[in-house]
Amino acid sequence: MEILKVENIQKQYASHKALDNISISTKQGQIFGLLGPNGAGKTTLIRIINQITAPDSGQVLLNGKPITREDISKIGYLPEERGLYKKMKVGEQALYFAQLKGMSKSEAKTKLNHWFNKFEISSWTNKKVEELSKGMAQKIQFITTVLHEPKLLILDEPFSGFDPINTEIIKNEILRLKEKGTSIMLSTHNMNSVEEICDSIALINQSKLILSGSLRTVKQQYKTNTYAIKFKGIMMAFANQLWTNFALIDKKQIDDNTAIAYVQLKNNNTLNDLLKTVMPVAQIQSVNEVIPSMNDIFIQAIKQQKGDNNE
Repeated sequence: MEILKVENIQKQYASHKALDNISISTKQGQIFGLLGPNGAGKTTLIRIINQITAPDSGQVLLNGKPITREDISKIGYLPEERGLYKKMKVGEQALYFAQLKGMSKSEAKTKLNHWFNKFEISSWTNKKVEELSKGMAQKIQFITTVLHEPKLLILDEPFSGFDPINTEIIKNEILRLKEKGTSIMLSTHNMNSVEEICDSIALINQSKLILSGSLRTVKQQYKTNTYAIKFKGIMMAFANQLWTNFALIDKKQIDDNTAIAYVQLKNNNTLNDLLKTVMPVAQIQSVNEVIPSMNDIFIQAIKQQKGDNNE
């Protein structure tokens, strides 16, 4: 079931086109990665979804219906620019934000106690935000974002400023919310996080959608039929066996008698063909298909779009 659907969104600021016919969707209980370099249009799209600004054309649907101001209470939004009041006490501020989302004071207090205990930060309640570290303040903001149990959670760079331990804590909470059926849109530059937790992605660059789909489909799309073969033997003899049916892309010598060769299949040859070709001169220890990382895909897709625009 699609929770959020963005259809043909266009947005222009004076001479700058921020979004050019963008269409994306995210399903219930999935984590959707919204990717792109700085200035690509991600923040503009998030602001439109949150009803902070309006598109010039196109529409945003929530649960199959055009989104309205009243729907904002169903959304949890963690902006990249954190918005806590520095002079307010942590507990008072969290309670204030919870009531803005329509929660009663008693319900908010109960849930805040749960979250503060869970994150082991109950001792921070009477501290002012200005007394907290950046990571501590972001924990508070994360809690206020998810406290009202929104059906759609939009997180803009949620791991920024966190050390590895706290990054893991927040990541696990995001996965737990997903398991409970929350739909999550994650805008981030952290490709490792995308690899670990996203089900699907959309890549925006220069206001255009240039890549979208499930993480698995996107990775399959960018595969190059390359395999890493670890073997015992002489690299030169191994390379000589390849001839024109295979290409040696890279190599790594592990010790005097062990190496890894990165070989790309050519001319409709299969992995079996490759193994038959090299087995006379190599004792195969392992074979792994080289799957591109999201970081590699991100860079390649951006370069490809730039090349297409220059043609």
